[in-house]
Amino acid sequence: MLEKHIEQKLVQAVKKASGIAPKLICPGFDGMPDRLVLLPNGKMAFVELKAPGKKPRPLQIKRHGVLRQLGFKVYVLDDLEQIGGILHEIENSL
Repeated sequence: MLEKHIEQKLVQAVKKASGIAPKLICPGFDGMPDRLVLLPNGKMAFVELKAPGKKPRPLQIKRHGVLRQLGFKVYVLDDLEQIGGILHEIENSL
């Protein structure tokens, strides 16, 4: 399965949950997660998409750490089965 297929399913699931998942493009700041998930009631998180079994690159891991230190949730998604759980966690975060 391709990363882009997982990404499409994430975007569809977020839309079904009445949210949006814009693609992040950060010129000059490589390694940022692929999508910003924005759900009703001010719930948000970053999602890094990977093909099944693939892991984030070292720079991506560093960026994820910076975002987490700032208090943001960051998820790495490499399996369609993870989508529901990730959205549930975001919806139920404080």
